[in-house]
Amino acid sequence: MFTQELQTTVFPVEVSVSKDGGHPPEFWAKRAVDRIICIENSVSPVISEQARAFRAQIEHVILQSMVRAIACDRGKVGLMLTEAGYPQLAEIIRRP
Repeated sequence: MFTQELQTTVFPVEVSVSKDGGHPPEFWAKRAVDRIICIENSVSPVISEQARAFRAQIEHVILQSMVRAIACDRGKVGLMLTEAGYPQLAEIIRRP
């Protein structure tokens, strides 16, 4: 994976490139948390530690929700493929 952060005068831009089919849910969960929670370097160590623990919990919740959503969507697509007469393809789609 390649990640490059670019700074502009308007807004920061981050580009991440992946191979073999895209980024895993862990990547997207971390990216979501990075956008939701920002911990400043100027806060006290106690508050920073609490914020990092909270951040880790939120990342876990987002990751689990994404994994469930992906499984649900695969099930839905699998059902549609089965109903369309492609049961073998449906089984491939349902695999984790």
